[in-house]
Amino acid sequence: MFEYMTAQEAAEKWNVSLRWVQRLCKENRVEGALNVNRVWLIPQNTVKPDDARKNKNISKNL
Repeated sequence: MFEYMTAQEAAEKWNVSLRWVQRLCKENRVEGALNVNRVWLIPQNTVKPDDARKNKNISKNL
């Protein structure tokens, strides 16, 4: 049986807001996340998804 954590627990573990975790789950960016009766359940071993707002391949030429 898989061990799950709530979105609140994931937010604390990943040091982000609850709303941000819920948004990641809704956008299917958290692997294995389940929505059961309006509660997001996330596998314990899931790693925090990369922030899509940050582009790591941009080089700044000044």
